[in-house]
Amino acid sequence: MNGKYVDSIRFKGELAADSYLSSLSVVKNLISRMSLPFRNDVTFFVGENGTGKSTLIEAIAVCAGFNAEGGTKNFLFSTNSTVSELSDHITISKSKFAKDGFFLRAESFYNVASYIDEIDREPSYQVPVISNYGGISLHQQSHGESFLALIQNRFGGNGLYILDEPEAALSPSRQMTLLCEINNLVNQNSQFIIATHSPILLAYPQATIYEITDNGINEIAYEECEHYKLYKQFLNDPKRMLKYLFEE
Repeated sequence: MNGKYVDSIRFKGELAADSYLSSLSVVKNLISRMSLPFRNDVTFFVGENGTGKSTLIEAIAVCAGFNAEGGTKNFLFSTNSTVSELSDHITISKSKFAKDGFFLRAESFYNVASYIDEIDREPSYQVPVISNYGGISLHQQSHGESFLALIQNRFGGNGLYILDEPEAALSPSRQMTLLCEINNLVNQNSQFIIATHSPILLAYPQATIYEITDNGINEIAYEECEHYKLYKQFLNDPKRMLKYLFEE
């Protein structure tokens, strides 16, 4: 464990009676267990849509000082004020401070790319900001290329990197490339906290995998992940699976 900056998160206070957060599985289960430890350099959150993975990831990022829509701690833009109130109800326990960091969320990456282009045009910067992102506007690349350009050029190590469904723009082979980038950065004293559906990313060795369900937030082994089991079952016998799915 070379670069662990966030040791745990803890729920604090009480929710208002009419708070929508009380309906989310992740919130109910976080309240019941009070504290959630991050023991390894890479931690994954998995679960079905609607369980609150992205809400939790956003709250962790905001508590760590990142912009709610993504970017570094210096990104101050806001295009849609929909930040969850969960960030007001958790605290982060830190063992040390990261020198670098970034919050990457797939759904608002367009806004981040636009903000980078905007500040790159500011005359006050002696060195073009875009040089930190590969020298080409992220809007002038495909979605997947821009994701990797960001990670390969902007992520410098000794950092805390929080990623929300980074596989959204990546082909399977590019997801493997991302695995290599994650490993390189872990070897440079970095920590990753990732929400994902990708069984490729979840295969990262010695990662902690938390599965969020109605029954709790539980640490599970890679082979126990529902995503892994479903993909494996489908690929082992796609004809059988399709027959089962299409039966009326």
